[in-house]
Amino acid sequence: MRLHHMTLAILVVAIWGVNFVVIKVGLKEIPPILLCALRFFLAAFPAVFFIKRPAASWRMVVGFGLVMFSLQFALLFSGMYAGTTAGLASLLLQVQVFFTVLLAVLFLAEKPSIWQIAGALVSFSGIGLVAANIGGEISSYGLILIIAAAASWGVGSLISKKLGKVDMLALVVWGSLVAWPPLLVLSFFLEQNSWNAEVISHMSWLTIGAIGYMVYPVTLLGFAAWSWLMSHYPAATVAPFTLLVPIFGFTASTLILDEPLSLWKISAAALVIVGLCINLFAARIAIRFRSA
Repeated sequence: MRLHHMTLAILVVAIWGVNFVVIKVGLKEIPPILLCALRFFLAAFPAVFFIKRPAASWRMVVGFGLVMFSLQFALLFSGMYAGTTAGLASLLLQVQVFFTVLLAVLFLAEKPSIWQIAGALVSFSGIGLVAANIGGEISSYGLILIIAAAASWGVGSLISKKLGKVDMLALVVWGSLVAWPPLLVLSFFLEQNSWNAEVISHMSWLTIGAIGYMVYPVTLLGFAAWSWLMSHYPAATVAPFTLLVPIFGFTASTLILDEPLSLWKISAAALVIVGLCINLFAARIAIRFRSA
């Protein structure tokens, strides 16, 4: 990979990692599901008037928008709102890799390698360490919601596989168009106490900036740049950069939100990331050793 493309990949994962801190900022004034609805409304409009619908069936686009955007982010935002620090949320969400593998085994008849199973066991031991430290920095409810968000990301990844090669920016914009109406309805029924003109009219500039960050750098720029990289390089070259997301997430949460970086969190992060590395690299390293 060329140096400036590598820089672009690192920039995207840095944007995504810092986004967990930005979500925390937005949640201080806006309830989680309404915040999701605002994010995807602004990601859809006005871009949907200028970007053609992706070359895929409307049913698949709707499925992608509802699962990957509506369900995943409603669960993630609600999990963080329920009491999960930004750093831990950025880490827990990465187990979506293993949910994707599991769902591919169940529904696409793919066979997991011994390395994928080993990687999953190592990573989920890190999740177990997080669960063992439920208390001030993460609640059991928050943990369950974020793991559920990771599982919904896995389902969304399967839908993406079925879609094949499509314009990812178009898919994001049209998926956002699908995502925001059910989120708005859900927010109306579940967050009625926050539904008043004062909530929106009295948003601080910090909250407005947080929403803007989630819409433009994270959703539109991030996905467009990532899809461009995926179209120019093998997935095995680009995908490992996502291992840096929790690194940026923990760093940003420590520096910006003063979240403590205790030993158990470092240990849990190490286990999850090592498990992901085993999943991504171990099979290829083993093949090279055998051929050597």
